[in-house]
Amino acid sequence: MRRLFDDELADLDADFTEMGMLVSEVIQQAVEAFMKRDAQTAQHIIDHDHDINQREIALEKKTFEMIALYQPVTTDLREIVTILKAVSDLERAGDHARNIAHSAIKMGAKQKVPEIEQLISEMSQMTTQMVKDVLSAYVNKDEQEARALAGYDRKLDRLNHAVRESSYQQMREDAAFETGASIYLNVAQDLCRIGDYVTNVCEWIIYLKSGHIIELNSASEGTGS
Repeated sequence: MRRLFDDELADLDADFTEMGMLVSEVIQQAVEAFMKRDAQTAQHIIDHDHDINQREIALEKKTFEMIALYQPVTTDLREIVTILKAVSDLERAGDHARNIAHSAIKMGAKQKVPEIEQLISEMSQMTTQMVKDVLSAYVNKDEQEARALAGYDRKLDRLNHAVRESSYQQMREDAAFETGASIYLNVAQDLCRIGDYVTNVCEWIIYLKSGHIIELNSASEGTGS
């Protein structure tokens, strides 16, 4: 029975990691579509959003089945609960990637503001790396790496603030830029929220290792915990 449980848990880990890699790829693709104003790629992302949703449903179903069948305790139970909770955060991060794809289509041929584009680019690089790093932290059960990732969430907050300030400045100089500014603000906020969900996953990794539920970055703007 123990061997069967260990095999199923290994499969669950692999499926969770695979879903996380998919989310990371979708985030990167969505931002690239936005930066390039690539409506075709953006629409493809929107049309395939259900792929991530289906993975979440399958993983949740598997965790419930394992809890019912094996009735795990202590560390084993914490690992299953961690996946159950973290997979929901990954799915929500994927939802924000879909939102960015919608923004790429809405932006169309509207003017690009180099300063804001650069800030968005920095935010996107940070969020995609955060997703990759949090998966590494999970695979390695690395509580310290999980805690360190919370610092990037605060950096995202600061970049989000910079996008907001720059967008407002552009609107003051050109009232016609209002629609474009609102789209930039939405994209920056979506990226910031992705960072929040990664931080949530970090919290579950810490729970997995310690058994304690903590809140990272409780004072940061828009924390998703």
